[in-house]
Parts: sequence; structure tokens; C-alpha cells
Amino acid sequence: MRFDSLKISNWRSIKEIDIEAQDLMVIIGRNNHGKSNILSAILFFFSQLKHQDLDFNCASEVLFVEIVFNDLSNEEKSRFTKYLTSDNKITVRKTAYKGGSFEYRGFVEKCTIEWLREEEASSYTKRENVEDTPLIDFLPAQGRITKQDVVNAQTSYIEEHRGELEFVYQKEETEFLGLKSVAASSFGELYFIPAVKDAVSDFSSKESSVFGRIYSGVISSMSESNNDWRMAKERLAELFSIFNINDDGEHHERRPQEITELELSLSRELSVWGTKIDIEIKEPDIDSVIKSNTQIWIDDGVRTDIVRKGHGLQRALTLALVQVLAKETPGRIHTDEDVRISNSKYFIFEEPELYLHPQAQRQLFDSFVRLSDLGSQVIICTHSSGLIDLERYRSIYIADKSNDESGTVVRKCAGDIFEGNEKRDFNLTYWINPDRNELFFAKKVILLEGATEKAVIPALAKRFNIFNYEYAAIDCGSKNSIPQYIKLLNCFLIPYVAVYDLDHQLDKSRDAVNAADISTQKILDAIEDEVGYGLALVNDIEEELGLSRGAGSKPYEALNHINSREFQISVRMLEKITNIYS
Repeated sequence: MRFDSLKISNWRSIKEIDIEAQDLMVIIGRNNHGKSNILSAILFFFSQLKHQDLDFNCASEVLFVEIVFNDLSNEEKSRFTKYLTSDNKITVRKTAYKGGSFEYRGFVEKCTIEWLREEEASSYTKRENVEDTPLIDFLPAQGRITKQDVVNAQTSYIEEHRGELEFVYQKEETEFLGLKSVAASSFGELYFIPAVKDAVSDFSSKESSVFGRIYSGVISSMSESNNDWRMAKERLAELFSIFNINDDGEHHERRPQEITELELSLSRELSVWGTKIDIEIKEPDIDSVIKSNTQIWIDDGVRTDIVRKGHGLQRALTLALVQVLAKETPGRIHTDEDVRISNSKYFIFEEPELYLHPQAQRQLFDSFVRLSDLGSQVIICTHSSGLIDLERYRSIYIADKSNDESGTVVRKCAGDIFEGNEKRDFNLTYWINPDRNELFFAKKVILLEGATEKAVIPALAKRFNIFNYEYAAIDCGSKNSIPQYIKLLNCFLIPYVAVYDLDHQLDKSRDAVNAADISTQKILDAIEDEVGYGLALVNDIEEELGLSRGAGSKPYEALNHINSREFQISVRMLEKITNIYS
């Protein structure tokens, strides 16, 4: 099973958001806009974080996190039959109240007919009450009718007549699965790797650590299948049987005399109390002994423990552990409640780029993609453009908080942005500007035709003290690529200005001018006035700067030109630079 969607209400900076989930979710946004609050809400649902009164948004008294799950296995469908919708999804809400209490509730399809509603089942345990309903044909012909009999009859009737009945989908009145305490692992296993964490804790042999979970599985497998392991256990049991009283109430003949003498000495001292001392030595659990005495050594040319390695390597080791874990299929039994835990895995990474250089970050992103392809859901909260792939724009979620009244909202693009060959052409521009992903973090995006504009326009803005570091200047590669960027920015509601050349130079043919006008019109048609606007250069950046055409390396020559003593910016060009950075 996997997340189909998330709904979060009154959690910290979030008033209410409803998010469609993906196998890979990359949550981005500026600082203090609520990215981490989305992650913590999921941790709250899985009981990895306890709510406090400060977690309630403003004056609210109730908060909840609701998750819709889909892609259930046959086993999960059987277990959650009561909550299963016609499209094989289940919805579960965890609600918390100020003061500390919380509850899990599932959503069920309830029939509009009163005698088919489970909460009314107890009203039909008497035959005189049920004889006038079709349920009578599904109940035992004789004997006492129990509430469960009625519930079973309701279920059977609904299965046979579903097409004739009407249903409403609403939250149940009783606890989820009828349990007062729901194990969060019933929905799968969640692994959280926070931004700042000592990797030593990940590599400990404790069950709560990532390595401990993997290692426990290895130890259990060895314990069951390794002959040497089994023989060691048998010899250990034989050894400890020497120390203790046997089934006949007698000590073993080979019991050490020192232990017996200590018992006798203590018993003599306590004889006035009528007390006898018996020293029992319990047999240790060899599996636990092996786990607790395991240590990890790292050899990167120098063999040391993990705490003596750099933060970058520590981070890489933790992520390697997660990928190993994702490839496993546990299917284990929850010993406390005797219910099978879901095999589903969810991984949450908070700023995984910390301590990693840019190339390692891009490699890390590919690892996250592979992790999600293996069937796990991966949720990343990041400030790095290296962990974004524009080709996977459906995986991008922008957290934004424009004011406290509206709280944190999430912007994403669910539909198709590009048509025909547009997606291929858009992906090709990556090799022209591999840093284009930074547009998602910008307060405003400046779309430019090429490298000359990207070099000159920010440089002029700095010279005249109107440059803004929160704006991102993007080299789109060509005039014809600008509409594709505009469509992307429209979808995510990211403000922009599209700067384009009119290309009406005197030496151009009529056909060339017409082609330029067609390209210009495509830009103007793509612009949505609520999000962005266009700004034309006449006829191109060189002409605006008074630079002769065809002079060597364009960006280099243009920068030399504007930095020369002779350069005087025109009033028209200064107005345009000011407009761009307004």
C-alpha cells in the first residue's frame, strides 16, 4: 500500500492542505514556509512524533492528519475490508485534541438504508425486529441472534445487492479496526532521516536504528538456518543447566561448588528469618548477545569507527543503509497484537544534501529515484536544486506561506504541461543550463534567450544597485524555448518576466522577420497575466547596448563592453533593467 493523498488540518503553520501523493515527492520552498511541518505531520500520523499544544494552529482545539492509501495487497484488502472503497482505497484519519488525547478513525462506505448500517446492528438482534427486513434470509434460522450475526448478514446482503444500493462515505464512530490503540506500523514502516543526526545512532545494533532493523533480520535468519549457530545455542543451554535446579528440584552434579557455598553462607545468615537463598543464572539470549556486541568499522584507507569519519561519509553511509533496507521484503509478525504489519515502506529525508558536494547531490537524487522505483515512497524536503529534476515536475511540491492568515499552502502540477515534442525540446535545454532547477526557489524568475542576456542583465542590475538575490536569471537556450518555461512557471504560480528579442533587424529578410514574430506571439500567448509578463528588447541585447554584431564571444565581449569607460547605458535600457528587477 502507498499514499494516494494527504490532508493536513491545523498542524503548526498549516490551516488545511490536501496533497496528491507521488512515489517520489520533493518538497521545496523558501525558509520558514512550512516544508518541515508537512514532514512532521506525517511523523505524527505514524506515531513517531507526539503532538503538543504548541502544534495546534492558532486558536484551534483539534488537528488531524488524514491519509488515503491505495495499491493494497490482497492481504491488506482482506484486513481492511471494512474500509475498502469500490476503487480499492482506504482512508484513515488521526485526530489530536488539545490536552494530549488522540484517536484513529477510518472512513467507511455506509448504506443509506438504516437496517444495513453496522451501528444499527444491535437493534436487530431480536427476531421480531428483523423479520420484516430482507436480513432474515441471511441469519441463522434458529437460536439466539448476536450482533455479529447481524453484521455478517448486512455484509452478505450488501455484497449481493451493491448495484442497487446507495452509499455515503463518512468517518466511523468507533476506533479504527475496533482497537483502542492502533499500531502505526499497520500502515507500513516509516523511516525518518532528519537533517542533523549523528550517524552513530543509525549504525548501532539497537532495534530502533536503521542498521539494527536490517541486522536483526540477518541474525534471525542465521538463527534459523545456520547449523553452527544452532549447535552453539544447544551447548550454551547445556552449560547453563549446570548452574540451576533441574526439573527434579535438584542441582546438577557438576555445579560449581563456589556458587553452592555462597548460597549456604547467605542462607545461614538469614536462618532466623526462615529464608533459603537459591542463586539462579539465566541463560543469555545469544541473538541479543551478538547484536549488543557488534561494532561497525569503516576502512576508507584508515580503519576507524564511524564517529571518526567526516560528516559527508557518515551521511552517505546512512543513505546506503536505507537503500539496502528498501530492497528487503520483511513480511514479519507484530508480536504484541498478532497482526501482520504492512510490507510498505515510506522514507522521509530532511535536507539530505547536507555535507554533500554538488556532484554527490545529483548522484543522490538518482538513488532516490531508484528507491522509489523499487516500490517505496520517498519524501524529500530540500533546499538544493541538485535534488530536483524538471523532467519529473509532477514530483515537485512548493510549500509557500504568503501570510499567517492563509498559512502554508502547497503548489504542484498534476497534469501535462507540454505537448508533442515540447517535452523533448525542454529536456534538451538542460545541457544548455543545468542550473535551471533553481527557478523553483526564486521569488521571481527572469527568463532570458541566451548566455549573453544572462551575463549582462544581472551585471547591469548590480551596477545600478537594483540586483535582487531572490530572483533567478534562467538561460532558456533560445527564444523558442521560453514558452515551455512559461508553461512550467504558470503551473506552479511562480512569478516571472520573459525577456525576448523582437529580432526586427534591418538586415533580416521578410521571412526571418515573420518567423521572429511567430516566436514572439507564442511567448505572448503562453503568458498568464496573473503570474508573469513579457518585456521586449529592440531588436536584441547587442543593439540595446550599442554593441556591434558578430563580435567574438558574445557574453565575454558584452561584459567587456559594459565595463569599458566609454559605455553609457541608455535611458530605455535602464528602464528595462529596472522593470525586470522591480
